[in-house]
Amino acid sequence: MDIIMCGVGGQGTVLASRAIGEAAIQSGYHVRTSEIIGMAQREGSVVSQVRFDKTVNSPLIPDQGADILIGFELAEAVRSLHRVKPGGSVLINTQTIVPPSVYLGLATYNEKELLSFIKKTIPGAIFLDAQDLARKAGNIKTANTVLLGAFSALYPEFEKDLLLDTLLGKLPDKVKEVNARAFELGYESIQTQ
Repeated sequence: MDIIMCGVGGQGTVLASRAIGEAAIQSGYHVRTSEIIGMAQREGSVVSQVRFDKTVNSPLIPDQGADILIGFELAEAVRSLHRVKPGGSVLINTQTIVPPSVYLGLATYNEKELLSFIKKTIPGAIFLDAQDLARKAGNIKTANTVLLGAFSALYPEFEKDLLLDTLLGKLPDKVKEVNARAFELGYESIQTQ
């Protein structure tokens, strides 16, 4: 399985990709990962690639090679759509993070155009307001966990409890409970669609 995760620094993209990679290792797969982190610690582009199978030689997923794209931010998802293979899945958080260049008048950010482009390019794309579900779980910073829960519902062959346990093992005790709720809300949001 080849997974592209893209977002903006500070959204937990790297943590999510590492949880998937470690859970895949625990499931007996050979795993390769790659991360491209933007120039800024926060709000720079982040792209993580996770590949797992019985054998994997390269961490890099070729264009039109990803089985699934998980977009943590709308514009970043659009930037990576070319990476999804024909028939691949797309799960996108509808959250928008407007870049500073827009505030400076150097660029534009049109949410409606981005949504329209995604729907035209990938008709079966799944949109999820992960930020709202994270808020319902009790902490807006758990949107990445919501997306992991949704991912586990889309791919039931990827053991849900193993992925959740792997993620929780990477977190401090004080945030485990809220992340478990966020994961479950993401899982349920796909189950009810």
